[in-house]
Amino acid sequence: MDPMSNLARMFRPRNVAVYGGTWAESVVANLRSMNFKGGIWPIHPVKSEVGGIRCVRSAAELPEPPDVAFVGVNRHRTPSVLAELSRIGAGGAVCFASGFAESGIEDPAAKELQKKLLRSSRDMPLLGPNCYGYLNFLDDVAIWPDQHGGRPCNSGVAVIGQSSNILINLTMQARALPIAFAVAVGNQARLSQAAIADFLINDERITAVGLHIEGFGDIRSWEKFAISARRLGKPVIALKAGKSAEAMAAAVSHTASIMGSDAGAAALLKRLGIVRVPSLTEFAETLKILHMGGPLPGKNLVSLSCSGGEAALLADCGRKFGFHFPDVSESQTIALRSVLGHLVHIANPLDYHTFIWNDEQALRATFEAMLEGRPDLAVIIIDFPRRDRCSDESWHPAVAAIVSARKKTGVRTAAIASMPENMPEHWSRKFSDSGIIPLLGIEDGLAAAAAAAEVYSAMRRPAAKPLLSCEVDSKPVRTVGEYRAKTELANFGLSLPISRFCSSPESASEAAKEIGFPVALKGAGFEHKTEAGAIKLGLRDSGSVLEAAKGMASSDGYLVEQYIEESGVELIIGVVRDPSAGFLLAIGAGGVLAELRGDTQHLLLPVEADDIGIALRNLKIWPLLEGFRGGPPVDRKALVKAVLAVAAYAESNSRILAEIEVNPYLALSRGGYALDALIRKFET
Repeated sequence: MDPMSNLARMFRPRNVAVYGGTWAESVVANLRSMNFKGGIWPIHPVKSEVGGIRCVRSAAELPEPPDVAFVGVNRHRTPSVLAELSRIGAGGAVCFASGFAESGIEDPAAKELQKKLLRSSRDMPLLGPNCYGYLNFLDDVAIWPDQHGGRPCNSGVAVIGQSSNILINLTMQARALPIAFAVAVGNQARLSQAAIADFLINDERITAVGLHIEGFGDIRSWEKFAISARRLGKPVIALKAGKSAEAMAAAVSHTASIMGSDAGAAALLKRLGIVRVPSLTEFAETLKILHMGGPLPGKNLVSLSCSGGEAALLADCGRKFGFHFPDVSESQTIALRSVLGHLVHIANPLDYHTFIWNDEQALRATFEAMLEGRPDLAVIIIDFPRRDRCSDESWHPAVAAIVSARKKTGVRTAAIASMPENMPEHWSRKFSDSGIIPLLGIEDGLAAAAAAAEVYSAMRRPAAKPLLSCEVDSKPVRTVGEYRAKTELANFGLSLPISRFCSSPESASEAAKEIGFPVALKGAGFEHKTEAGAIKLGLRDSGSVLEAAKGMASSDGYLVEQYIEESGVELIIGVVRDPSAGFLLAIGAGGVLAELRGDTQHLLLPVEADDIGIALRNLKIWPLLEGFRGGPPVDRKALVKAVLAVAAYAESNSRILAEIEVNPYLALSRGGYALDALIRKFET
């Protein structure tokens, strides 16, 4: 049986079996505190009861097969327990124990133990090992052996991660974020993070999905999940942790050096339409916005505060994240003047001053007038006093006015505190219960709003083609010489200067005459020609060519090439095999300073011409490509064609390709040329 077919039974159980001692008692306590209505069946070989509930000695004594079991025994006993559960037809199991594949480097037997775990459980769904389990606040289920801060809800977000502790921290948030599901996936021995996300996103009560990702695993399962999210119109964000070194394994070229250890993950998430956020607080705030109304369709912002200082802070932060502050219309100005008089400067952001602070009618009229501009989001700054030292009584009129203005205008509205601690949880909940988004902190709040707008754009991009997958290959890698590399790439449409390969300085001198001066001379067999002094440019007579060739003393021969004197823009076009994401294409500022410039865009293969065009426009050197300060623009069609040629070669040779680099590609006002190229292949 497909383990996926049992997930509904596993995650929405009618009864639960619990193995173990102390940890099992915690699971029982959590199930009781959640008012779980189903059966709770502790299993222990010695104890008479666990958590006050009578034990049985083995699963064979249970009244029926459990829908899910928490297996809180040591790693060596875990496989036999799973075998027992599988034999009686259990719906699934949470494997709590650690010491499996995650500790394989320190403990060589650990990977074998994980294989044994999989064999013993046959096709039964498994969560873990090395995980806490899950919390289902929709159906009052807690297969979880520790404290948590969650509470029941009728709808909310699903958070799925590899770190149980991160999930605990998320349940402890006091931000009025309703968490419907929290699932720790551990080692993902059988159930992957993507597969669980794909299951949960189909629950109509789940409004958005947040992923804490350490590694991706099977790319196809992620593509399947992304298709489901797109089909259902449900937003997904990710907090990607950790760095991957796979793409750096071939760091011979500039391409491998500029990829960065995180480039593959970033490109994969973008390809999947999953927006990435950089911090846990932004993760929580973004999910809150997505839960309360979905992605943000634009970046038109209206801001209100009773302080000019706050208005300036929000304006600066809003511009940092790309928000626009539409001008206040004439009709809005008239309405605001009737309330605020002529001492208040009418603008957006609006500082409405404190003289109307305790006047609910005036506050309501002010807020409603500003919201009539129909922005994508209205943010009203409100910081509450400490209740242990101060009274918040005079804040009630402002809260009532915010709720009333939002209800009357229908404009999506957020109440934002300038600092997170200045919006206590009870006020956050009051706002969220009234349809107002409570945002904690100007920086995190506007960053989250920007992420929610990015989600809107990501969900509307056309679906990408399936990724070009690549497997890890441990075979030796060989470097193809420049002349042959260029010849192979030319067969796929890459434009080259006229060139000849020569075996001696004398033949190089003769070839230069045939090509026509000036020429470039390169010594073969050098991966970094500049550093080795194996390249001479702009040679204008045969004697210079002969002398330069003898000075290189290359035993592998020489490449004589037409020297392009026309000025242009140097770019790098490269492909690196990244087992965690696929084949990673880099386009950026090229030449010998490519790494120093660090101006690169990354895409995953296959690519379309439109994808390349967008990547080029996102480069810092884009003004040079357009024609900087009156200079001629480069031939962008030829440039895109060159990138597509490199990509086509990679796709055609994906089974044996390790790496490609064209650096520099000289983009000219008409056409362009690949001036250098490197290809590395696995031995066949």
